[in-house]
Amino acid sequence: MTTGDEGTVSIGRPIANTQFYVLDVDEQPQPVGVPGELFIGGDGVAREYWKRPDLTSERFRPDLFAGRAGARMYRTGDLAKWLPDGRIDFLGRADNQLKIRGYRVELGEIEAALEEQPTIRQAVVIAREDTPADVRLVAYLLSDATISPVALRTALAARLPDFMVPAHYVQLNAFPLTPNKKVDRKALPKPVDTLPADRMTEAPNTIAKPADAPVPSGNVEEQIAAVWRGVLGVSQITPNDNFFSLGGHSLLAVQVHRELKAIFGPAKLSITDIFRFPTLGALSRHLAPDQPVPGAKKAEPVVQETTDMAGQSRGQMRQDVMSRRREMRARRRESA
Repeated sequence: MTTGDEGTVSIGRPIANTQFYVLDVDEQPQPVGVPGELFIGGDGVAREYWKRPDLTSERFRPDLFAGRAGARMYRTGDLAKWLPDGRIDFLGRADNQLKIRGYRVELGEIEAALEEQPTIRQAVVIAREDTPADVRLVAYLLSDATISPVALRTALAARLPDFMVPAHYVQLNAFPLTPNKKVDRKALPKPVDTLPADRMTEAPNTIAKPADAPVPSGNVEEQIAAVWRGVLGVSQITPNDNFFSLGGHSLLAVQVHRELKAIFGPAKLSITDIFRFPTLGALSRHLAPDQPVPGAKKAEPVVQETTDMAGQSRGQMRQDVMSRRREMRARRRESA
């Protein structure tokens, strides 16, 4: 049994003429044991970044605790906490934490989970907002073999909540680097597409569609696919593609529902149908059950009542619970 503190690194105590501050987002001191961002003040603080006024104003802050005019402290970007004995523990990087749709996300935790997979040599995860108000997690990967997004999603879903599972997976030959030989996250390429499970390519510039991939058939399926393409920013959608695996979430589900209602009418589609029939083929068969689709089976909801809960796998039960949560959140947004 572990406490989770075994991997922390102690920074120790400040040296002479140096002050450590562990501050919250409002730059107010945190109590002992409460994580915050580490700031450093004292005689050793430099004046500025050379010819970088933007970075200087971000990192060099007025030191309101020094008791003298003009004092400044340096914002390290490190997460830390005070220990009762006056030492400080290093907890990680503050700039690798962010909020997505109200959830706090630790990018380093996602990267660590990806790098535990056998074929992944290195992983970098960032949040991108290539479409206004639509923030998505993108995983950039180095691997000696062609990666399988469906396998990665399955592995990540087994240990991370769904909001921490990346929507895009981009395989690169090498990461762009800064002059200091660190990964230049700002230079990572924009994903050309949201790649379904069986369509990962090594380069983000070309996305080849398999010759045997099914294509949308029938007017209803084409209309739904057109809405999905517009909302998700996906150029290729097959009947077997899952809305949530393509990067959809409850907010986008509300948008899709709104657009589909305008096409098919409110009586034909409820917000819960987006969650109950998450694949393109299943949703189209639900909306047009009499429309023939070659080789198609009857649409069945993903979330169903069952009397044999003991026979469900842990993964199935988790999927049911998460689907119900998405459905409830979407209902609240719809009523609002």
